[in-house]
Amino acid sequence: MSRRLHTTELGCIAGEDLSDLGAGKEGWLVDNPNLLVSLDTHSLALANRSLILILHWSQSISGRPDPDPHRAVKIRPDLSPIEAEYISAVEWLVFDDDIRALAVGTSCGYLLIFSVHGHLIHRQIVNPGKILKIRVRGTKQDLTQDTSSEEVCVVMAGVIARFEGSGIKNLLRRWFQETHSQLWDQEFHDASSEDSGNSVASLPYQLWNVSKYGLCADAAITGVMPPPLMEIQSSQRYHCAVTIGDDAVISAFRLSVDKNRSLVGAILSKVVPATFSTIASFSKLIWRSEQTPTKKPEAKSQPFARASPLTCLKDHPRKGEKLTLSPSGTLAAITDSLGRILLLDTQALVVVRLWKGYREASCLFVEMLARKDKAAASRWAYTDHSKSDYCLCLAIHAPRKGIVEVWQMRTGPRLLTIPCPKGSKILQPTYRFSSTSATTSSSSSYVPLQVFFLNGDSGQISVLNPFLH
Repeated sequence: MSRRLHTTELGCIAGEDLSDLGAGKEGWLVDNPNLLVSLDTHSLALANRSLILILHWSQSISGRPDPDPHRAVKIRPDLSPIEAEYISAVEWLVFDDDIRALAVGTSCGYLLIFSVHGHLIHRQIVNPGKILKIRVRGTKQDLTQDTSSEEVCVVMAGVIARFEGSGIKNLLRRWFQETHSQLWDQEFHDASSEDSGNSVASLPYQLWNVSKYGLCADAAITGVMPPPLMEIQSSQRYHCAVTIGDDAVISAFRLSVDKNRSLVGAILSKVVPATFSTIASFSKLIWRSEQTPTKKPEAKSQPFARASPLTCLKDHPRKGEKLTLSPSGTLAAITDSLGRILLLDTQALVVVRLWKGYREASCLFVEMLARKDKAAASRWAYTDHSKSDYCLCLAIHAPRKGIVEVWQMRTGPRLLTIPCPKGSKILQPTYRFSSTSATTSSSSSYVPLQVFFLNGDSGQISVLNPFLH
């Protein structure tokens, strides 16, 4: 089956200088385990242990020419040579009001946020240890979802951290407003890079220890879940987290959101730091020393909130390797070391489907237009569609077979099989945060979940067509 009938080429990054990332060798994109890739609707971020390269291709995904297609931005974060710190995770932060930034995780547990031009916006310790993955996701309130939420989840070995999307959105909006202000612009350019990322307070977040069944290789917060049976009347909020790893293929936890602190505790948490800061500032005015260099305080992470284990699947020697969530968070595709793919219902916490013979596979959820009337398929492809016109599918990239298969969820048939060149990756643009203008954009056509192909050897970027021929 011809690949051209099912994909559309968007552009090429072959003209860019990728030698710093090992380009030029066959298979450079997939053979290097330290090479990280993150896709945005306009840009591509590639990173190795010490360098981040932001690329634009000649045509945007929307079909419009990119305003600055050939400009590449190189970012070299300030990493600790003493602790051999390196880049361990990258992910885009994208907002509907054209605010974009790149989130970077390090092996020492720091979360860095950079602008698309390479300026450090924020730097913050999450927890000592290597950041394995940064997940950006959100759910909109509809008939199937009682509430809407947007979050940035930081995954570490045995630890999960959750940042509210609104907090990061406010931080970025404030930073962009200040950088575009003429009054502050000169001060920004005169400031050193080490100060620019610490000009704002730390972002609030919650932290959970999920290492009861062993360290995890990947994890995700799937959504809000009901309280325990004996706490039905509790006003406390809970999240469900799914982890995978070497000791337990699948584990699930109920994460407690501690928002019910006592009034005294809330007052002390606000008043004491402010009082201490005031006293410290006043003492500096009285006891001035002669140009003694001020040492930055040691960065500290916050204590863990409560994480209650729900279930665990141990099947030695099988090990969980990769985890992919559906848009609603109700399904998770998990690959393991024995070449199997498990489809997990994250609400019932049961495996509802199993594929075998897919070693080193990668999975992404995708939405396809599924019409039984093939005669109307071509005409239907050029009309606007709503969410109900699409069906949820799972794209499975089997590199050893050199193919990508598309299976209808949950128990549907295989809809498509297309060849995928060696040295390619399947990618997906990060979740786009909603904005105040979301109501105006709701009348436009629905943008489905798509899967993109990046061929490292040729540099071609293409997208899987959502309609079936």
